[in-house]
Amino acid sequence: MLLFAHAIVGRADLPIPVVMFAIAAAVVLVISFLALAAGWSEPKLERIPERRLFRIPLGVEVLLGALGVFAFAVVVYAGLAGVDSRQDNLAPKAVYVGFWIGVPFASLLFGDVFRLLSPWRALGRATGWLAGSLARGSVPEPLPYPERVGHWPAVAGILAFVICELCWADAKDPGPLAVLMLIYVAIQFVGMSLYGVERWTRRADAFGVWFGMLARLAPFARSQGRLVLRPPGIGATRGAVVNGTTALLLVGIGSTAFDGAREGPLFNTPIGSLQGTFVGWGASLGFGLQLALFAFLVVPIAAVCAIWAIVVIGMPRRALRLSRLELSRRFVHTLIPIAAAYLVAHYFSALAYDGQAVWALMSDPLGDGSDIFGAASHGIDYSVVSATGIWYVQVAALVIGHVTGLVLAHDRALQVYGSPRAAIASQIVMLVVMVMFTVLGLWLLSEALNQ
Repeated sequence: MLLFAHAIVGRADLPIPVVMFAIAAAVVLVISFLALAAGWSEPKLERIPERRLFRIPLGVEVLLGALGVFAFAVVVYAGLAGVDSRQDNLAPKAVYVGFWIGVPFASLLFGDVFRLLSPWRALGRATGWLAGSLARGSVPEPLPYPERVGHWPAVAGILAFVICELCWADAKDPGPLAVLMLIYVAIQFVGMSLYGVERWTRRADAFGVWFGMLARLAPFARSQGRLVLRPPGIGATRGAVVNGTTALLLVGIGSTAFDGAREGPLFNTPIGSLQGTFVGWGASLGFGLQLALFAFLVVPIAAVCAIWAIVVIGMPRRALRLSRLELSRRFVHTLIPIAAAYLVAHYFSALAYDGQAVWALMSDPLGDGSDIFGAASHGIDYSVVSATGIWYVQVAALVIGHVTGLVLAHDRALQVYGSPRAAIASQIVMLVVMVMFTVLGLWLLSEALNQ
């Protein structure tokens, strides 16, 4: 039923028990909090300048956009015309590994690369340019994008994709997956034609918004057409927060946590029990499992939402004259490094191992025995990184992500509350939650060691 295992492959040989890793991580967070309280008394991050490098030529943008369109077309064609096998067809691994995992990792390192590679944005811009040329500038202006809608279409899109990845078995088959890809791009064309390419892709395109959110942590960004260099992480303080931004990050964190937990004892046994209940009500064995997975997907998302609500409620706001919604928006950027930490921790092994299969499948995208790049017969080399090495990467990702969240929260608290003492007092609950998130992440990862 499950296409990929996003957990550790093999058993890790750890020098100390997992509980000691959890204690050490918690200590690091507490020490970081105390260091911030003692030595960081003024907001700094939003005042750090960006170093302007160079302008990205239009020709490069066109070339990268064309590359994205070509890759999209190849994957769709492979899904429709290739063999009906998840392991032998390029489409499933290209989407669920190369795209869903590879692009976020690239975004964390190099910035918003998807904006340059997005096939629907490239096609939308090309169509707009062609229509403007033929109509000689008389193309009607796009409709104003409803501000109250904000990022909610992106939230719906990410949630739908997560359901396809984690709950709906047919969405992993090449043919249905290709059809879903075409449906999504059709929706993007309608949205871009109504509200404009840039406005739609920045607000409503699920992947454009999600990957762009993670890219705020990268040391590279684009500003007024130029590539700029900045300290990693500070971009999180400078992005716009609109309706649905918080929900998008909470869905991202919660769904990743579910992906890490679904094969462990926390969810495996109750999912099996609920599957039996659905089967008893008349569902088939496979459909019963899909319904059970969907039902339990809601649990970690709701839990993450509840934890964030505790954070917001725990921060004093009487003197600020801010509503809880406004206070939440002031600090929602602190969730970005947490989302990135969970993403790296839970998907690094899949990228390290299944990412090799993507290259092999590119040589034989249809599964018909071709060998375009001479790599079709290459297997997965599990020696590229050991299970223990993956564990250390995962632990480091969780600790660095949550320490970064603390730094962002402390700096914003100094700005919001106006004094170091008030800022420190307001962030005690944030420290507790960061420790909770870190320990939870380590526990989910440790469960994978015993599978």
